[in-house]
Amino acid sequence: MKNFDLEKRRMVLSGVAIAIIVIYVIRLFALQIASDDYRKRADSNAFLKKIEFPSRGIITDRKGKLLVYNQPAYDIMVVMNEEKDRLDTMDFCRALNITKQFFIQRMNEIKDPNKNPGYSRFTQQLFMSQLSDKEFSAFQEKLYRFPGFYIQKRSIRQYHRPIAGHVLGDVAEVSQSDVEEDDYYQPGDYIGKMGIEREYEKSLRGQKGVQILLRDAHGRIKGRYQEGKYDQKPRPGRDIQLGLDADLQALGERLMEGKLGAVVAIEPKTGQILAMVSSPTFDPREMIGKLRGKNQQKLTLDPAKPLLNRAIMGQYPPGSTFKTSQAVTFFTEGIVNDSTKYPCPHGFSFRGLHVGCHGHASPISIVPALSTSCNAYFCWGLYHMLSNRQKYRTLEVAMDTWRDYMVSMGFGYKLGIDLPGEKRGMIPNAHFYDNAFGKWNPLTVISISIGQGEVNLTPLQIANLGATIANRGYYITPHVVRKIQGMNLDKKFMEKHRTKGSLRSYREVIAGMASSVRGGTCAHAVHPGYTLAGKTGTAQNRGKDHSVFMGFAPIDTPKIAIAVYVENGGFGAVFGVPIGSLMIEQYINGKLTESDARKANEIQKRHISYPFKRSLSIADSLRLDSIKRVNHIKDSLKLEAHKQRQTRAHEQKEREAKREAEKKEKEKQPLNDPIIRMDDEVKLKTDEKERNKSKDKTDGGKKKDRSSIPNKN
Repeated sequence: MKNFDLEKRRMVLSGVAIAIIVIYVIRLFALQIASDDYRKRADSNAFLKKIEFPSRGIITDRKGKLLVYNQPAYDIMVVMNEEKDRLDTMDFCRALNITKQFFIQRMNEIKDPNKNPGYSRFTQQLFMSQLSDKEFSAFQEKLYRFPGFYIQKRSIRQYHRPIAGHVLGDVAEVSQSDVEEDDYYQPGDYIGKMGIEREYEKSLRGQKGVQILLRDAHGRIKGRYQEGKYDQKPRPGRDIQLGLDADLQALGERLMEGKLGAVVAIEPKTGQILAMVSSPTFDPREMIGKLRGKNQQKLTLDPAKPLLNRAIMGQYPPGSTFKTSQAVTFFTEGIVNDSTKYPCPHGFSFRGLHVGCHGHASPISIVPALSTSCNAYFCWGLYHMLSNRQKYRTLEVAMDTWRDYMVSMGFGYKLGIDLPGEKRGMIPNAHFYDNAFGKWNPLTVISISIGQGEVNLTPLQIANLGATIANRGYYITPHVVRKIQGMNLDKKFMEKHRTKGSLRSYREVIAGMASSVRGGTCAHAVHPGYTLAGKTGTAQNRGKDHSVFMGFAPIDTPKIAIAVYVENGGFGAVFGVPIGSLMIEQYINGKLTESDARKANEIQKRHISYPFKRSLSIADSLRLDSIKRVNHIKDSLKLEAHKQRQTRAHEQKEREAKREAEKKEKEKQPLNDPIIRMDDEVKLKTDEKERNKSKDKTDGGKKKDRSSIPNKN
């Protein structure tokens, strides 16, 4: 008879054996084929892959003057698999002048995958960065004592002059997102964070190299693997030349000292940025080295926002500089011509609406309207355009036609400059007003004709407007970079963008701007040896008006177009005109006259007081908590001292009251109680007198008695 129990046991044992075999096979597959852990371990024992960082491309201005260059720096790298249990921690800390607590904290951060993504104990990890030459020399002498630690040479950025911080940008250690977005970077690498450094990062960074070194069983370097056959040499980054004029940039930053705002200068024919000033600015030399984080936090908390590039991020009402675009639109559309005149009884007045204006001749045509910056002329022009039903079927069609002209001039959208963070500004259309007001008419939006209301532009867009007028109707996308070593610029920086305005309309505008310099609102603009066209602007806001200027020179062969925007600077002629005209003079003539140099110094010293308000940071909160605790202690001490003073005063009053009572008690005593004691001599004299008086009384009584006796004779 067959034993089924025995048969079942055999099947179970066979299944267990098969399962064990399968598990071993899977594990071996995972270890030997699927996982490269053992291969890495073996490679790490035999080879050392040393990264060689390329030199970053240098940056110069349009004249070849050095702006940004490289300086050697040293990083300390660690391979955890080699360092484990082989290091004298105290000796290591003394060599680097660090604490043991810092050492433990840093090693834990390196091992933490959340703080150090992609961590591997077989590859080099950054322990400390940017050692000075002195620190490096002291550590290098003792390096043989610290297994697993290596020196890695790299370069850090240095800035030749403390100018153009917003344009040049800075370089900092990569973030986790940077590593995830581009596999080129590893933790501890550096990347451009702002300005040109960020925009042209791939051109400036170059390509990293690798050295494969052989090691013996003790980890000592024995030389290159196969004499460097598989090494990869680093490729240096490409040098970049900017369109910036360093001297012009420095002058602009001087003139904007103590003021908020921006200055943008453009070469009209090429679209190259000649100067880009954002005030307040910062010294780019403070954004390198170990103090970068501290300085950046300080700049971030500054209520003046020095890290904000107002030239491309500030969105302001353009004020009267916007009238030039309106003149082009109205003239091209046939709303006005060179003989059209509008009255200006100190402003635009119609159906209960009044827009004020300063006193000047009336009625007025387009050229003197630009020269005197007449508000009424351009209000009437916009009203007649939006109300013209013979030319435009509806109000919405007229409004969108106006908007198309503005967009063609580079407003309402980003111009596409080669700097990160550019804003688009604001140009309304019919749909915008439908949503905003529901029902509206030309009078509802009349303020946009003079650069107020819903219109917002960046200083870059205002400068580009000046370049467009200088070119008689076209502009090239503004850009900062002039040349890249071994590469061509993007094609968009060479294409001409023609506006919807006619050539005749731009000539009329130029005539008005030239007249403004001869005897209009720009009459105080300096222009020695060349012709200048300019337009002022006074942009209204909740505080003091903004001072604005836009101009270009020379008129016939424009070399520079400029926009100046000074927040709360008042009339355009107060700050905008002198700053703009001085910078034009510097660029065209190469220097300022002695009188204009003195004027520049005066403007530099004229600061504007701004009432800043800022929210509290974490540091501020902690500081205030400490202050509160200290004040509480001080208040307690003051209260205790006050109580003591009150007690002493009460006791003093009690003593004075007691003395006063004793005094009054003495005054109540009998008069024979001598209060004043006499001297003995006085007492003797008094006694003698008393005795004499008594004697006289006695003798007198006797004489009286005798006389009373009858005479017996």
